Amino acid sequence: MTQAPAQPAPPPPGGVLWSLAGDIRGLLMLPSALALQVAHPAVGAGVDEHSVFRTDPWGRGERSLRSLQLWVYGGEAAAEEGRRLRRLHRTIQGTDTRGRPYHALTPANYAWVHATGFPVHRYAARYLVRPMTEAQERQFYGEWLQVGRILGIHDRDMPQTIEEFWPYYRKVLADEIGMTAVVRDLVSADSPFPPPDRGPLPLRLLLRALWPVLRPRIARFRAFLTVGFMPPEAREAIGLGWTDAQERKLRRLAGVVRAVVPVLPERLRYLPLARKARKEAREKARRRYAVSRAGGPAARSAR
Repeated sequence: MTQAPAQPAPPPPGGVLWSLAGDIRGLLMLPSALALQVAHPAVGAGVDEHSVFRTDPWGRGERSLRSLQLWVYGGEAAAEEGRRLRRLHRTIQGTDTRGRPYHALTPANYAWVHATGFPVHRYAARYLVRPMTEAQERQFYGEWLQVGRILGIHDRDMPQTIEEFWPYYRKVLADEIGMTAVVRDLVSADSPFPPPDRGPLPLRLLLRALWPVLRPRIARFRAFLTVGFMPPEAREAIGLGWTDAQERKLRRLAGVVRAVVPVLPERLRYLPLARKARKEAREKARRRYAVSRAGGPAARSAR
């Protein structure tokens, strides 16, 4: 009897993604990754026509963030989340921003959505955490490929080494990437979006009352992060401007974040699924240590 193929497993505890994906600083990186995804004409059209990001941005963001956390920290649930996402995208198709037919699960489109996470997180980590060493970059890319397998991306559809990734990335930037309606919304201080509809009722009522004042400030901050943590070559491909004054402001913000976040207690520094997974990993390590200590003397006496 033939065995069913093994399910792809999440990256291991202690890796680059294990540390990065659950850290709250990752929240500041996500707008740039989303913008680079939807700068692709097929992906941009799919989100524009089929997503609720304009009418329910907070709910969509919460669901997307939980999905990402499951890829890394979900254990056996990671593979099921990958299958759920593929089911969700089966019916997403139409005409892209250049008048070409598209389907969300076309390998080139589906792989690009995943591929964007590597250059964006690599670039933003220089500001918010620290520059990755060459070894860390390679480990991070290998772990990102592993996450891609969870999502159902075949190895043949993603560059398998960093050396292969950069020519692929530059070619997509040159041939496909540009300003789309969704990118324009993400980098506009005037884009309308509703106040949060989650959380305690008094807080929601307060936010609703203050929303005319808060919304443009939140939109400007989102646009600032989106463009600021976008790799420069991607900014150029999309047509996004960035000034020296904005760069200095970004570096000041990043310096504060880099100083404050590492000293926060774990319950504030890591997102819920990451906290739970980190706690379970520590408990497993303690049990293994206790077993090794208990077995040590007996093992030595047996010799």
